[in-house]
This record gives sequence, C-alpha cells and structure tokens, in this order.
Amino acid sequence: MLKMLFNFIKGLAAIVLLSAAMVGAIWIPPAIGPDYRFVKAWGEKGALPGQFHDPTGIAVSATEVFISDARNARIQVFDFDGNFQRQFGAKGSGDGQLGRPMNLIVFDNALYVADYWNDKILVFDLHGRYLRSIGRHDKGPGELNAPGGVAVASDGSLYVADFYNQRIQHLSAGGDFIRQWGTTGETGIGSGEFNYPTDVTLGRDGRIYIADGYNDRIQVFTSDGEFSHKWGGPLAMNIFGPFHGWFATVTSIATDASGNLFVADFYNDRIQKFSADGIFLTSFGTTGSGPGQFQHAIAVAAADDGTVFVADFGNNRIQKWRPSLQDRL
Repeated sequence: MLKMLFNFIKGLAAIVLLSAAMVGAIWIPPAIGPDYRFVKAWGEKGALPGQFHDPTGIAVSATEVFISDARNARIQVFDFDGNFQRQFGAKGSGDGQLGRPMNLIVFDNALYVADYWNDKILVFDLHGRYLRSIGRHDKGPGELNAPGGVAVASDGSLYVADFYNQRIQHLSAGGDFIRQWGTTGETGIGSGEFNYPTDVTLGRDGRIYIADGYNDRIQVFTSDGEFSHKWGGPLAMNIFGPFHGWFATVTSIATDASGNLFVADFYNDRIQKFSADGIFLTSFGTTGSGPGQFQHAIAVAAADDGTVFVADFGNNRIQKWRPSLQDRL
C-alpha cells in the first residue's frame, strides 16, 4: 500500500514538474538580446533646476532629453550627460501652462505633451515656445479625459491614449476626430478593449502599439487600424506577474532606431525590451534606490545611438543605460 502511494506521489510530482516546465516554456520566454548596463543617474526631489517632483514622461531629440516634471508642472531639458539646459511651462490651464504633464514625444522639431489634468495635448517647439493645443475635456469625439500619452504619424495626425475614456483616438493634426479604438467609458480584456490605456507609439511600418496599462499588456494594430496581436502574461488577458514578458501595469512604450520596443513595467520596477513582433529580448532594473535600481520605472525613451533613458518615478531621478554589447565594439 505504501509502495503504491509512493509511486502515485512520484507520478503526480512528475506531472506537476512537466506541467510547470511546459508552462514555463510557453509563457516565460528566455532572454535573447544583449544586456544593458547602468551608466548614471541624475536628480533628486525638489523644485530647483535639475530636481524633480514626480517625473512622469521622457522623450529625446538628437541631442537632448525632455522630462515631464509633473508636480512642478514644467518640462526640463538636459543633454545626454544629464547637464541641465533649460525649462519651460508653468502651473495653470492657460496657453503654454501645464497641469500634470505625462508621456512626451518629439516629432518634426516639436515636443508633444500629454497633459493629464488639463485634458489636452500641448505642442511646443524644442526651445520651449508654446505653439498650440489640441483637445478639451469630455467624452465626445476629439475630446479627452486625462490623456496619458501621444504619438504622431508622418502626416502630423495624432494617436492619443485617452485614459479615463478607455480608448485610443486618432485625430488630425488640427484635432479633428478620425476614429477610435475601444468603447468610450467601458473597460474590457478582449482584443481591442482597454483598461486605462497609458501610452501609444508607432512602428516604422505604421503599426500602432498601445500600452494597455491596467490590463498589463501591449496591444498592436496594423497601419489600417485592424487588430494584429497582443502580449503580456498568459493570453494577454489581464494576468500580471514578474516573469519575462509579463507586466505589472504598463505606463510607457517607446521604439528605438531598429524598431524594437521598450516598455516601462511600473510595479515590477524594470524596463523590458521586445522585438517589433513582441518577442522578449531582455529586461533591466531591480527594486531599490541604488544605482541601476528603480522605485517604479514610469517612462522610457531610446536615442538613436542605443542609449536608453528612464524616468525613475519614486526616486525622483532620471537614469541612463546603454547596451553592454556596445562596450565590446
């Protein structure tokens, strides 16, 4: 009897181990890309130039880094070595004023700012001169309720992550409504449904990549607007976790010069990197306040030379990383 029980337990254990191995092979991909190394960090909590109070967005031009300094209601600009260059914006809701700036994008020598509290997209030139704004508060076509991020197409049209309206809107350069993805005001876990989308970016082939924030996943649509695929945990169905390719709230997404994607994995305190098709490549960052550690990595941007900049929300600083492979070239 004991022998039968022992054999049963052995068999059960083998099944469990085999199942775990199969699940791991299917749902937890190995890293296949080069590692990244921490280079430096700058910033601390405060309101002086070079200090931050909740940095929430980041974008790069050819030579500079632009930061949404949210609670200070301003944009700060640095060179790639972290040297302060200038700042612009002031707290308010008027022209050129900011409520809570979030994710940013640089396009055609202009900076586009998703202003979460003022329910609009603001556009500045790269020196900080206010140009125009797009959107107003509400839930109708072309209206916004706490935009979290914005992408700009080659024709100047905008794709906006409309956070509380649970949708992505495609607007003309002047703000006229073109179309949307998601049902206004309704959350969901199905394809083309959202649970507080936070950011959006465009691939080189026109594909639309959406950070579906609290569904812990990325959704991808073709340049024609048709659903393509999604990833993030088993079946990308709002299952969060710390494993490769899984997320615990996605807050920012950016592409690099090769078309790869970097994703800010907020509660996992890391950045994950994927190919354009969603294949997991690598990740970097751990929890903490030391060098190379994050207290909630909230935003990410990739420069053309391979450098990656990260807004380290809880530590009120910016971090700079580079591929380790480049050290050996």
